[in-house]
Amino acid sequence: MTVSPPLKVDFKGRLDYLIKSMKKRLTYKSSGVDISEGERLVKLIKPLASRTSRSGVIAGIGGFGALFSGRFKGLRDPVLVSATDGVGTKLMVAFMTGRHSTVGRDLVAMSVNDIVTTGAEPLFFLDYLATGRLDARRASSIIKGIAAGCREAGCALVGGETAEMPGMYSPGEYDLAGFAVGVVDRKKIIDGSAVRAGDALIGLRSSGLHSNGYSLARKVLFDKLGLGLKDKPRGLGKTVSAELLTPTRIYVKPILKLMKDFKIRGIAHITGGGLTENVPRILPKGVKAVIDKSSWPLPPVFKLIRDGGGISEAEMLRTFNCGIGMVLVVRSAESRAVVKKLERMGEKARAIGVVAGKGRGRPAVEFV
Repeated sequence: MTVSPPLKVDFKGRLDYLIKSMKKRLTYKSSGVDISEGERLVKLIKPLASRTSRSGVIAGIGGFGALFSGRFKGLRDPVLVSATDGVGTKLMVAFMTGRHSTVGRDLVAMSVNDIVTTGAEPLFFLDYLATGRLDARRASSIIKGIAAGCREAGCALVGGETAEMPGMYSPGEYDLAGFAVGVVDRKKIIDGSAVRAGDALIGLRSSGLHSNGYSLARKVLFDKLGLGLKDKPRGLGKTVSAELLTPTRIYVKPILKLMKDFKIRGIAHITGGGLTENVPRILPKGVKAVIDKSSWPLPPVFKLIRDGGGISEAEMLRTFNCGIGMVLVVRSAESRAVVKKLERMGEKARAIGVVAGKGRGRPAVEFV
């Protein structure tokens, strides 16, 4: 019978292996997610959010959910209005420049401007920030812009989500999404159903590109014209980076004030799709919008993009706001008074067209 030799165990070698394994043991942080940095961010943004507080807020940042009171003074039949949006490829300009303090305001503007088109007052806002590696300082700069936008719109920043997702985004990149909720009395909802032939179209000037058309704008300015961020093209009056990062204008407070004195029959937020696609969204059947393109000056940045890219007028009008950020529909007899009221509130406004009867097969928007 054969007897096996006794099993030799290298206790020292095994101990060394266990020690090395413990040193290399994976953690959430070593995988790319730093919980401590997230906690640091919360501490940085709490004071920013607290400065946006308004009546109705019961509990905001810090809990699992934000609480807001559903009691609305003066509203007999309150209707909630919600909206969500992002900033699009305008974020890529922020990545290129390292300037992150303005895109948060864009994020708020895109949602609250949509909400006010219904006649609603924005109540609160939440944000979603996703990145590959969380940088609390950079993130707090973004949220500082969000808080500034909320203050301008009169709504509270009640919460949000910061997601750190290693491998999902390239270094230095992130994405943003925003969510807003507002309220309006049912009898005061603005939905375009009251628009009639003969009404006047009032255009409110934009601050620039706002947050739309950046894929085409970047293609023309950077790829075709070869411009740099610090270049100052003739006629623009500012650097390319300053122009492209100009925040989206927030129209909430002027429109809400205007509603106290005038009956607004329709409001269109001019975003992606431009005047061509957005104005028809508030027109009832049987009418069309006739817009006079010569009634307002085309801002320099749009001229630069149009001429530099050889872009047709039709493409410009259905891609960019071309200088008009909002269109209001009011009774023609009140159009002058409406413009004067808006100008007193600091808005650049003017009559840009009329609502007319629409024949069969004709476009919902006609440019003259």
